[in-house]
Amino acid sequence: MSFVTPDQPRRATDARAAGARPPGRAGPPRRVPLPRDEREPRSHAPLLVAALVAAGGAALTSWLPVAVVLWLFQLSEGAASLLGALRAGAAGWLLGHGVPLDTPTGSMGLAPLAVTAFALWRLSRAGVHVTRAVGARGSRSPGRTLAAAAAVGVAYALLGVLASMLAGGGAPVRAGLTLAVLGTLAAGLGAARTSRVTEVFVARVPVSLREGARAGLVAVLVLLGAGAAMAGLAVATGGGDAADLIGAYRTGVAGQAGITLVSLAYAPNATAWSASYLLGPGFAVGTDTAVRTSEVSVGALPALPLLAGLPSGPVDGLWSVAILALPALVGMTVGWLLARRLSRTVGGRAPLSWSTLLFPAALAGPVTGVLMGVVAEASGGPLGAGRLAEVGPVGWQVALAATVVISGGALLGAAATRWLTRLAG
Repeated sequence: MSFVTPDQPRRATDARAAGARPPGRAGPPRRVPLPRDEREPRSHAPLLVAALVAAGGAALTSWLPVAVVLWLFQLSEGAASLLGALRAGAAGWLLGHGVPLDTPTGSMGLAPLAVTAFALWRLSRAGVHVTRAVGARGSRSPGRTLAAAAAVGVAYALLGVLASMLAGGGAPVRAGLTLAVLGTLAAGLGAARTSRVTEVFVARVPVSLREGARAGLVAVLVLLGAGAAMAGLAVATGGGDAADLIGAYRTGVAGQAGITLVSLAYAPNATAWSASYLLGPGFAVGTDTAVRTSEVSVGALPALPLLAGLPSGPVDGLWSVAILALPALVGMTVGWLLARRLSRTVGGRAPLSWSTLLFPAALAGPVTGVLMGVVAEASGGPLGAGRLAEVGPVGWQVALAATVVISGGALLGAAATRWLTRLAG
């Protein structure tokens, strides 16, 4: 005679839920997982194979939209063909990477920054994929990160040489070198983020340098956002002229769509030009021309809808004051945000010292100047020989203006924030 206590069925149920077998029942032996150190190593793709696949995917996804848009643009001239679209797509793709094209009217070097930004993003994703494929994810190894980035750069350079031969530009060496540099840098960003090398280097940078660089990056984004808003408003105001320019091509819907898409590819260029206009140096739309708040002198312009938003003359009155004050207000806002962030991360309850606050505020100006100078320089270039050989802003002038304005505004905003905080406390 056996006695069963009330908790025995519950114990059996718990045992079955935990995966144990009731006594007296036979079953297959349980598989015990091996420790991590005793498992078979996972096979990884060879570095060159992973780089070729990733770089090829990045090139294809950034080239195909360009080929389609230029094919639509060729419809406006009645000369659309498959081979022509392939060659034009290769030429436009290389132009988006900063490789100038030789045309019957001279060198074409005005890169569409929309294509540039999209290609750089795809290259950064290629660096991410290669780092994962070779098993370097989270390794924090600078050597493996650099190897992944360099492999993508070499593979991308080979594709650039092939694209140059297809386009018939006659500069395969320059195309290969340019794409090798861009591919390595962009893929290196993605690879470093995936391997977490950036965390190692960022942790070694002093807080003041990190916060100053962050403030400068914020200032660049705000300035470009203000430039985009101003460019969009100007094009919307001159929408009638833009529609007349599109209608002047006398083409069908497909051709007009191609013209519109080509103009949108240059929209980031217009954003950089508008930001340069806000900062003061302005930009040029040909030799001996200037578009600034104090002066507008332009001549005959190409029939592009994007140019319909150019100002007709200098700005006077309150509008001039508002435009000139906007970059300074951006700098003051960045200084205010910087002071509040430093008070939370560094100061705590104690007031921030002047050196802790003013050094990163002063650093925000040069960071903004360097980045804005690079963007301004990349947004310009020749549109052939002769009068349109100079188009866009001058990089060093934009860099100098941004450095002075943002540094002064950030210092003033940070100091005022600290003073008001002490008064309130």
